[in-house]
Amino acid sequence: MTSIIGWSHSQFGKLEDQDLEDLIPMAAKAAVEDAGLEFKDIDAIYVGNFGGFEKQTFPASFALDADRDLVFKPATRVENACATGTAALNMGAMDIESKRSRFVLVVGAEKMTIAPGREIGDILLNASHRKTEGDTAGGFAGVFGNIADLYFQRYGDQSEAMAAIAAKNHANGVENPYAQLRKDFGFEFCNTVSDKNPYVAGPIRRTDCSLVSDGAAAIVLTDDETAMNFDKAVRFKATAHVQDYLPLNKRDIVDFEGCTKAWALAHERAGTTLEDLSFVETHDCFTIAELIQYDAMGLTEKGQGFRAIKEGWTLKDGKLPVNPSGGLKSKGHPIGATGVSMHIMASMQLLGEAGGMQLDNNPELAGIFNMGGAAVANYVSILERLK
Repeated sequence: MTSIIGWSHSQFGKLEDQDLEDLIPMAAKAAVEDAGLEFKDIDAIYVGNFGGFEKQTFPASFALDADRDLVFKPATRVENACATGTAALNMGAMDIESKRSRFVLVVGAEKMTIAPGREIGDILLNASHRKTEGDTAGGFAGVFGNIADLYFQRYGDQSEAMAAIAAKNHANGVENPYAQLRKDFGFEFCNTVSDKNPYVAGPIRRTDCSLVSDGAAAIVLTDDETAMNFDKAVRFKATAHVQDYLPLNKRDIVDFEGCTKAWALAHERAGTTLEDLSFVETHDCFTIAELIQYDAMGLTEKGQGFRAIKEGWTLKDGKLPVNPSGGLKSKGHPIGATGVSMHIMASMQLLGEAGGMQLDNNPELAGIFNMGGAAVANYVSILERLK
């Protein structure tokens, strides 16, 4: 199996003085140094980048700028919508497990704010089915607004549950030094429609949406045996990737069936159940997504996700803390970096290095769900401390 032995994480937010050509080598250099390796030790590089926000859509070689010893190493760009970062990690793990590589560098990066604001929503629609969903008003917020409408029609108005999820994640994000928005808004603000918190699409309010972000994160991977010689060693106990149809009209989108199947497959491979997990980092691109994921991961029965937040199950001191990092909602969502960031946040918790984010339950097993599109690309990782 594969282990994480080093990482780096930039600040997420509007990084006015840095573009992809800056962010990628910066993250790469810091991660290799964090692992205590020399750059010549790296056998392969995978760069996760969704692209489309700037004209540069061929960024893999930017990693070589971290050090001259990376020149002529194989470097490949990976893309799978908002799950791009985890897709890149999975490609790196395949290299390790096939024994093609001993050390693999994975970088996730995105520069979203370089695009004009009016164009960002349309660029994000590249993660939807253009033929049938490309004209959705409000861009991807509109896609999830439609999903929220359907969920409400089937299970009742869930606005309060969504506001509670937003408030939870913002409160958690206050303690995350990398987060774009470190402010505790509270439930009442998140649950009240106002000039500062208007409806964006359907029942989705501004506080229900993740942030447009720039940022980069990087991880160094190796095999478990080699990882035993390093100070940091977090092991992939299992991974799973399930891909569903792209068009929403080909599936029951309210079910997030791909999410359910990915969790089931990961647990089968790990020999675990949901009850074994100490916490979860999940893909809250919109609060309705986290709510549906409660159902899909098996935390609640279908349509009962509101119970998980109402009864405090997913709070930091609950029976299954969800997004102790603040999630995408607070941390930000630079598309290509998100999956890599989620694995770093989980690793920090498992090693007791999460600072103010650190959970009190002595976390031993982490679950991660990273989603591309509207539950199209579904990735689950289950991580544990190797030593």
